[in-house]
Amino acid sequence: MKRRVAILISGRGSNMAALIRAASADDFPAEIAVVISNRADAQGLQKAEAGGIPAVVIESKPFGKDRAAFEAALQGELDRHHIELVCLGGFMRLFTADFVRRWYGRMLNIHPSLLPAFPGLDPHGQALRAGVKISGATVHFVIPETDAGPILMQGAVSISDHDTVDTLSERILELEHRIYPDALRLLASGKVRLDGDICRTTDGAAPGNFLISPVVG
Repeated sequence: MKRRVAILISGRGSNMAALIRAASADDFPAEIAVVISNRADAQGLQKAEAGGIPAVVIESKPFGKDRAAFEAALQGELDRHHIELVCLGGFMRLFTADFVRRWYGRMLNIHPSLLPAFPGLDPHGQALRAGVKISGATVHFVIPETDAGPILMQGAVSISDHDTVDTLSERILELEHRIYPDALRLLASGKVRLDGDICRTTDGAAPGNFLISPVVG
């Protein structure tokens, strides 16, 4: 049986689209059962409907600072669609600790840096200002602390002296579209185990798989 997944979005839903494409394969161990947005104008809603995925809007603005009330409405939709796993795809809404604990080990997020480096806002700018030679993207489990959950998967890209926030963002976004579906595949297929703050997987890194930057000619 395929695991039932909800994707939560607030905007264009590019990672959502990558997950939907991956889940359309017969051998993918999860199905995207619903896409939920906290904004009625989120562009990703149309993409979801075009892909035959139910799209639901739960406007967060009317709830103001009452996050618990918003989460109660959200949980109602998750229950209605019999959701087992949740993927955040640019969901611009903070959760309460109670909601996160309820979904611990079953809710994923993706962040465009090699966590724990450069959490929070403007990770590409942080990386460029720090002068690092490699950055990337991280799929992690969601915990109450921002961008701090157990790391499930990471991918890396090299940074050149000519990179800008825009060029780096574009390359890392392409990487995100690759690793997020792979991370969901691992979780949905039962190949993931949480050992305290560490995520263990039965699939390991390929031996001899290096990324070195800059390259010496």
